[in-house]
Amino acid sequence: MTGPPELTIVNAVIFDGVSATLTEGRIDVVDGIVTEIGGAGRPAGQVLDARGGTVVPGLIDAHFHAYGTELDLLALEATPLSYLALAGAGRLAAALRRGFTTVRDVAGGDPGLAKAIARGLIPAPRYLYTGAALSQTGGHGDPRPGDVDLCACGAYTGEVVDGVDALRRAVRERFRRGAHAIKIMASGGVISHSDPIRIPQYSPEEIRAVSDEATRRGSYVAAHAYSPAAIAHAVGNGVRTVEHGNLLDAPTARLMAAHDAFLVPTLAAYDAMERRGAEFGLTPVGREKNREVLDAGRVAIEIARAAGVRIGFGTDLMGPLEDEQLTGLRLQVEVEGVLAALRSATSVNAEIIGRPDLGRVAVGAVADLVVLAGDPFEDPAVLWAGPDRRTVIQGGRPV
Repeated sequence: MTGPPELTIVNAVIFDGVSATLTEGRIDVVDGIVTEIGGAGRPAGQVLDARGGTVVPGLIDAHFHAYGTELDLLALEATPLSYLALAGAGRLAAALRRGFTTVRDVAGGDPGLAKAIARGLIPAPRYLYTGAALSQTGGHGDPRPGDVDLCACGAYTGEVVDGVDALRRAVRERFRRGAHAIKIMASGGVISHSDPIRIPQYSPEEIRAVSDEATRRGSYVAAHAYSPAAIAHAVGNGVRTVEHGNLLDAPTARLMAAHDAFLVPTLAAYDAMERRGAEFGLTPVGREKNREVLDAGRVAIEIARAAGVRIGFGTDLMGPLEDEQLTGLRLQVEVEGVLAALRSATSVNAEIIGRPDLGRVAVGAVADLVVLAGDPFEDPAVLWAGPDRRTVIQGGRPV
């Protein structure tokens, strides 16, 4: 039998994560779960007055990097893990204050960081990690410049693994260590040194091996991919989520829809690197690559939507650019409007990570909630206003 509410939010105007219609009423929470919406009677437990604001589901960032403390991948992989864990804790706490109650770390994370979060040692969103992304030699996850011979031995955010057997072993090891999913690099990238951005990476046999291992585990593969060729190569060999996808075209979008693959755009990263990348060490080659995909990312979302591809939300912010996380919401709103962007950052991302109890305000859902200081459908800017303009609730507890 359900006990009395531990938290009651009164005078709530509610976006439930899906519906275009806002509802009004109170929200009762017991043991971190929403037990009633619109109930009557005298509130019990802690009472939070949401008058003048809007309650939305806790936001989900499906492309986050806790250990992404540098724009220079080589410097990142040479950094002691103890430092990365401490810095990553700060990045996670800041994300939670912004209203991101869940993050999917798609190139990094490990059991130690996850254990610290689970035991309450650090404030953090719900944390789903892939471990280091898998990269072919000379791929996006290989941080070595072409004119340098050295061992980038960290393998904190990316690990170079070649060949079907080695990849199967690496995938199995990641799942042994608690990985939520597997990340592969399926094309070149902006901040890596030696890989053209459009060229597909990994052979079909290698990607299929990774996808096969993940599927049998009841999980999936996320692939960094930009060009139509790279996206088709990934999706055709079993990849479930395409990260970035900036150069997507209509035929490839239709292929994604046919394979029930998701697009996770990361507009914030390219916008921030264009404005601030040089200040924080982005190389001239990286700046040139970034301009190639910058504006195309917005068009890719429109193409994907027209083809019926489900669209999530991610940020992919490295180094000091992490403070642009809420800017990602503004950029996606500019492309698709408030309703679609909010769905992407809540219920669609919850579907991506396989958590139907997140990303919604509904009876039986986890009480991860954000009380915004206004109505985002009338004033979208309240979505990207700072932490001082919102109240964040995680598992029924105000943060």
